Amino acid sequence: MYSIMIADDEPMIRKGLQKLIQQSGQPVSSLRLAENGEDALQQIREERPDFLFTDIRMPKLDGLELCRHVSELDPSIHIVVVSGYSDFEYAQKCLSYGVKEYVLKPISKKTVEAALIKLTHLHTLQQSQTFVSVQRLEEWVGAMEDAIWSLDYKGLSGMLNKVQLELQAQRLRLNQWIDVLGEFSALLYKRLLGRDVFSFIEKLDLTGVKNEDEVWSRFAASLEQLFAELKVKRRGKLKDPVEEAKQYIETHLAEEVSLEEVAGRIGLNASYFSQLFKQTTQETFVQYRTRRRMEKAKKLLAQPHYRITDISGEVGYADHPHFTKTFKKHTGLLPSEFRNKLGIE
Repeated sequence: MYSIMIADDEPMIRKGLQKLIQQSGQPVSSLRLAENGEDALQQIREERPDFLFTDIRMPKLDGLELCRHVSELDPSIHIVVVSGYSDFEYAQKCLSYGVKEYVLKPISKKTVEAALIKLTHLHTLQQSQTFVSVQRLEEWVGAMEDAIWSLDYKGLSGMLNKVQLELQAQRLRLNQWIDVLGEFSALLYKRLLGRDVFSFIEKLDLTGVKNEDEVWSRFAASLEQLFAELKVKRRGKLKDPVEEAKQYIETHLAEEVSLEEVAGRIGLNASYFSQLFKQTTQETFVQYRTRRRMEKAKKLLAQPHYRITDISGEVGYADHPHFTKTFKKHTGLLPSEFRNKLGIE
């Protein structure tokens, strides 16, 4: 699947080229339009295309400058210059900026298809030169499987660092990161299921990723979660780790329990637990604990025999002014004002 950007200040040309590309029969995953070079460059910085079709004469940033910027930003983007006969000599100046093809106006279906065939061939050749070999991928998966199955967290972290550094050195495109890590995950789960001891469901979802960092973050998090899941299975515990954490927080609201302490209680790495808790609850550990403390404080304030100073201690605040300030921040009222609204003097 190919990602394509069209940059042209003439709406009719943009739409016409878009239609011809869509009719070309090439597998296109994304087809974005830009009305000038500046707009195109901004979009390219946000998400790199495989191919760029650009006009020469555009406002704000012309095609020549756009080609120069793109070649500096990512030389693996294949560029096609769309120009009129009067611009042809000017267009040839783009040669040093990695231009692979020219399409002369008026644009025809035949010339667009020919340009795309050339680009896809170059793209395939480029991939074959930079993609990870099957043998290397098998080595990585084997080492990762050993680390996870033996619950060797140091080994897991070491392999993650090693794989990330090697992939970064390959200068892969976004779609290549997705392909490699998607295949990595599938092979790893296949191996673990082949041991026929525990069942696992693959959790890696790379839908809608915007850049290489997000792909890697999701991949690493999925392996951390797999590691934690196996650890729980080995202990014979079937509780969800976040639900277990919530129960522990609930029974220790009066204490200053740290994230590290809760993570240790349920057998998870603190960094992974923090990420998992936020993904599951949409709150950080501290936000969740504070909200539950305030909800408990409101219940206690509704009972007249509790003194406000005692309630602050019951919900984990040795410093009464801190409790008062936090309560007002969450409810808009001081504890005494909250009681007054309930008719309690």
